[in-house]
Amino acid sequence: MRGYKTTSTTTAALALTAALLAAATACAHGPVGTTPVEGRAPGKEARAPFTLVATGDILPHDSVIAQAKLDAGGDGHDFRPMLAGVKPVISGADLAICHMETVYGPAGGPYTGYPSFVSPPELAAAARATGYDSCSTASNHTLDAGFPGVSRTLDALDAAGVAHTGSARTPAEARRPAMLEAGGATVAQLAYTYGTNGIPAPPDQPWAVNITDPERIVEDARRARRAGADIVVVSLHWGTEWQDAPDATQRRLARELTASRSAGAPDVDLILGTHAHVPQAYEKVNGTWVVYGMGDQIAGRMINHAGARDPRGNQGTIARFTFTPPARDSARWRVTKAEYLPQLMDHDGAGPPRVVDLDAEMADGEAPERYRSVRDRISDVVLSRGAGDDGLITPR
Repeated sequence: MRGYKTTSTTTAALALTAALLAAATACAHGPVGTTPVEGRAPGKEARAPFTLVATGDILPHDSVIAQAKLDAGGDGHDFRPMLAGVKPVISGADLAICHMETVYGPAGGPYTGYPSFVSPPELAAAARATGYDSCSTASNHTLDAGFPGVSRTLDALDAAGVAHTGSARTPAEARRPAMLEAGGATVAQLAYTYGTNGIPAPPDQPWAVNITDPERIVEDARRARRAGADIVVVSLHWGTEWQDAPDATQRRLARELTASRSAGAPDVDLILGTHAHVPQAYEKVNGTWVVYGMGDQIAGRMINHAGARDPRGNQGTIARFTFTPPARDSARWRVTKAEYLPQLMDHDGAGPPRVVDLDAEMADGEAPERYRSVRDRISDVVLSRGAGDDGLITPR
């Protein structure tokens, strides 16, 4: 049985808002510090190691929307069959995080793919059915349908029981991370995007989407700690599209965020990257794991900037990290196992397009030979910055 517990939306909102206000008041009277273990709220489960998985961009193009309609048998849209191949890994983790790159349209449509994405709201239920507990919602497409699109998306995720962070319906929600529970730890997820394709935030809702600002990210991480978070995970929509290697901005921001410390301990425990459409490297920076880019999880046949179909745009990884409770001489949880699982949105098989766990498919000995070359290419990219030397493995 999964060991996660997502906090009730209404209760969490009231409790966390009160905690944030109290923490802000306390901060005015003294330095920021880490949350002491003995100060944990009563009633939390006993501390134990837990696994956190994360995946890349969910980006439904027109062809993907059409397939989901077929999979629903004429009644709405069903994205669950597309994700069935990775459900064992996602639902088997204690916490699972997705990246919802697009916003939702009204029930019944209309829905659109590139360049301005408006997706069926059934995506939220599919995410939950697959095992996702929380999704980042800050991307360059967050404002494709204006503020109504933001509201519809978060309403649908709430209805499905999926936590979210990165976009907001109110100023208070914009400052509130997703707060999750696993292994007796409180995990805060924060999310930000480099921009919104030139679409300005509505004048009355400038807080509708979180824009990347290193100072704000550190401030938000410290605020989450004061509100009770034991672990802070930052989801970043960043990087250069179609570039396998992390760009200078990614590397600089990764160094800055992982170097930030309070009371000698890191403010950020894990960085999860999206946006580039292709898998990018994993790297340990200042002792903290950074996934520069997990690639797309759901997308149509991808066309690159040169106008050519680029199969890399349907490749990705599932990141999996095992967090272990603090040792006697520490108040902080730590990553004791780091893994990546190559995955593929397969458009070239005999059946309809599906997300494939490449290792699982190849284990039965009947997978297409092309899966091996795809998996090897993904591994070459993921390990290109020395992550293997720091212990990153794939469970083949």
